[in-house]
Amino acid sequence: MLFDFMFSIFPLLFFIIFGIFLFSFFSNIKQGIKNNQSPLLTVPAKVVTKRIHVRGDHSHTSYFVTFEVQSGDRMEFRVNGNEYGMLVEDDIGLLSFQGTRYVSFERQ
Repeated sequence: MLFDFMFSIFPLLFFIIFGIFLFSFFSNIKQGIKNNQSPLLTVPAKVVTKRIHVRGDHSHTSYFVTFEVQSGDRMEFRVNGNEYGMLVEDDIGLLSFQGTRYVSFERQ
């Protein structure tokens, strides 16, 4: 009885996990295409805050920076570690981005 139950639930779990993986994969591709089709914008901005997200036992670290543009809107972008280290809160400059993709920040 338990044996039959295990063999009936494993295929279901496999398809659920595989479905989540496929959804995530195609969502990332869709976002990349949308970013590529978006115009490259450069706007005056200020570095408002920085944060780090660590996964696992410090084996994978993601870096995020939040910028505030002149209209008061805030945008958070994922940046690489070198960019993260170079940016300081309250820096003012020109932010370049394409859709949800960070391109650069030129300090003024």
